[in-house]
Amino acid sequence: MKETAAKRRGDKAANPDSKAEKPKDPGPETQDVEMPEEDAANVAKQPKELDSLTLDDIREHVKQIEKAVSGKEPRFVLRALRALPSTSRRLNTNVLHKAVFGFFTNNTSTRDFLLGFLEEPMEMAEGDVQFRPRTGKAASTPLLPEVEAYLQLLLVVHLTNNKRYSEAQKVSDDLLQKIGSKNRRALDLVAAKCYYYHARVYEFLKKFDTMRSFLHTRLRTATLRHDADGQAVLLNLLLRNYLHFNLYDQAEKLVSKSVFPELANNNEWARYLYYTGRIKAIQLEYTEARRTLTNALRKAPQHTAVGFKQTVHKLLIVVELLLGEIPDRLQFRQPSLKRSLMPYFLLTQAVRAGNLAKFNQVLEQFGEKFQTDGTYTLIIRLRHNVIKTGVRMISLSYSRISLADIAQKLQLDSPEDAEFIVAKAIRDGVIEASINHEKGFVQSKETMDIYGTREPQLAFHQRISFCLDIHNMSVKAMRFPPKAYNKDLESVEERREREQQDLEFAKEMAEDDDDSFP
Repeated sequence: MKETAAKRRGDKAANPDSKAEKPKDPGPETQDVEMPEEDAANVAKQPKELDSLTLDDIREHVKQIEKAVSGKEPRFVLRALRALPSTSRRLNTNVLHKAVFGFFTNNTSTRDFLLGFLEEPMEMAEGDVQFRPRTGKAASTPLLPEVEAYLQLLLVVHLTNNKRYSEAQKVSDDLLQKIGSKNRRALDLVAAKCYYYHARVYEFLKKFDTMRSFLHTRLRTATLRHDADGQAVLLNLLLRNYLHFNLYDQAEKLVSKSVFPELANNNEWARYLYYTGRIKAIQLEYTEARRTLTNALRKAPQHTAVGFKQTVHKLLIVVELLLGEIPDRLQFRQPSLKRSLMPYFLLTQAVRAGNLAKFNQVLEQFGEKFQTDGTYTLIIRLRHNVIKTGVRMISLSYSRISLADIAQKLQLDSPEDAEFIVAKAIRDGVIEASINHEKGFVQSKETMDIYGTREPQLAFHQRISFCLDIHNMSVKAMRFPPKAYNKDLESVEERREREQQDLEFAKEMAEDDDDSFP
């Protein structure tokens, strides 16, 4: 080992160009280099390849919709609609122009109407293949209403993403007029998506209040037709409409007089539970609000819908604070929530400490953000909770304290205010104490053993109910292959063969019995 170390030191001393004295490489000089023709062609091909892939996806989605109509299997329509967000991000004028020209070969009036909202694409370059999904006899047959609605929906989404809301409104109005005249079960899933984007366009145009009667009419029709997906989307759109204009009483009446379909997908369930939680929170039903908001988070997608989860978390934190509970610190540390929940973290600290001055400071600093989030009216109610928390902490710290000291610690105006607040806290069961009005002090009683009360039993019951609810929802969410119920049942020939074998076996048994007697 020593010889090796000495050898290394000798090598370093003998080598003047060692790592410590190695000059820095100035790097290659910047020069204007011409791009080879092959590289330029590859760069030009990339958007063309992306467009061709998008057109292939649209063609595949149309095939799925046609397969669903012919086989009466709506799950194939779901596959096409599930890919709509990724497809919409790749849409452009060139793709839509080719899709409309390729599919609308028979209906020229609709084709010209849709092309009027698209700019003329650039001239076809060399090697650019024309998109012809319908050739021969298929070109002369009319498009299915489901396919036509899907293609027109793609144009509505494209115009909405490019903030061309007035043009999107015209296309969407025409689309929903066509859908309303059809009564086809395979069209229900596509129509539900059309309702959603139609309402979004009107919301962007600030005409959301003008479409309430339209939504009610379509909801009535969807209910009569047992259209579960349309019912779910329209109910959520109506609730969003009412809550957008702070019409909580009308929203509560709608929830109480309607039944949300159990067959709706998880995304619509998450939206419905969030809207219900907002209504319950405003109406002082905090326990029910926390339950619905927690279920909304469970129904929400796990890795996407970050904005939705942020909104639900904000409302859930305020509801938990109103219930007198402190939210878990881990939810404030999640990377996707940490920045947006910072004002609510400071609010939680103020409520937890019972510090009224810090609470007022947070409210003044982030008041505009709370108003934007729609939680300001609920946070105003937290002032009394902050005072109650302060009274509880004082009661635990002091066995006996004067009302004047309580007023000073809680930063109240006078000892009389402190006396009223302490009396209300005693009546609500927040603290166990008695007030001596003559001498002006509060005497705390001995703390009761919580295990001698029903609190552990109620907490245990709540956890058991939660586990049973999850089990019931999991069973309802299970899917089975079509016609799997008769998989193990025997056919007619098998039954005849089995009966024949039973008869032969019975004859053999009878013969054996006859042979056994003399």
